[in-house]
Amino acid sequence: MNKDQIKGRAKEAAGKVQEVAGRTVGSERQEAKGLGKQIEGKVQKNYGDARESVKDSLKDR
Repeated sequence: MNKDQIKGRAKEAAGKVQEVAGRTVGSERQEAKGLGKQIEGKVQKNYGDARESVKDSLKDR
């Protein structure tokens, strides 16, 4: 596991909390920010996953 995977998952979780909080208080802006943060986190996590895959495939050679 690398830092991009960890940070990505953390951003996803924080974004989900922000989205739910925004929905709870009726703030569409906070809800949208939360969704954006979740997407950013997923992208970073997927990047980290790809790095791990490449690293693992290079080890096998």
